[in-house]
Amino acid sequence: QVQLVESGGGSVQAGGSLRLSCAASGPNFGTRVMGWFRQAPGKEREFVGAVSSAGSSTRYADSAKGRFTISRDNARNTVYLQMDGLKPEDTAVYYCAATRSNVAYVIYSAVNHYMSWGQGTQVTVSA
Repeated sequence: QVQLVESGGGSVQAGGSLRLSCAASGPNFGTRVMGWFRQAPGKEREFVGAVSSAGSSTRYADSAKGRFTISRDNARNTVYLQMDGLKPEDTAVYYCAATRSNVAYVIYSAVNHYMSWGQGTQVTVSA
């Protein structure tokens, strides 16, 4: 497994931007799909988006399309979530997650495909 540490959360007004980072330590980072999920109070954890192991492909939830961008730097063992045009409904704890190693040609959206999780970072968007 890998250890994941998120950073970059905070409070912003609607329409603002935040960039979350997730630093990974452990083996085979560059062979794992990396995902971002979020969980609002009283709600289930939901998929935000993910990036393929090589960084060449991404997949987003409908709520994130056109506003959020996921990227990764395998040389730095880091994945990013750039969030623009934030809305109050984006308020949640955001989690970074990693699949098992050696995943190619697929980008998972289901929680149960991800085996390592960070501690989460709070994002609060005010109206």
